[in-house]
Amino acid sequence: MATPKVIKVKSGSIFEDKESYSRLVVIDDWIFASNSAGRNYQTREMSTDAVEQARQCFKNLEGALAAVGASLGDVVRSRVTIPYREDAAAVMAVVGEKFKGIDPASTVTCSPLGAADFKVEIELTAYRGVAAAGAEYINITL
Repeated sequence: MATPKVIKVKSGSIFEDKESYSRLVVIDDWIFASNSAGRNYQTREMSTDAVEQARQCFKNLEGALAAVGASLGDVVRSRVTIPYREDAAAVMAVVGEKFKGIDPASTVTCSPLGAADFKVEIELTAYRGVAAAGAEYINITL
């Protein structure tokens, strides 16, 4: 059996070094993205607005995916954590906009995050190249 190719991507977040994790871990074509908050890693700033944080989460994730030759179109699973229920609809509108036509399996949870100023975190699983494969949709009624 061939040894898998492993790539670990760092985004510049101080927490990645402090807490010993990577923004992405890529094993062959599988891509696992850590929970990503809405902080701009270049400026270290983070908006107090949940929608702006969600948009920044996606900018952070899209940049990391692009670094390994992938895109949001390759996402097969998303996990969104929104600590404040009153922000859920607005944050999920951003998620819906970004994943329109991609339609990954998704879990949304309203649960506390590691800091009170975090209003959303997004975790992804992707498979590089799946965007080009297309998808068959099957609608079921249970």
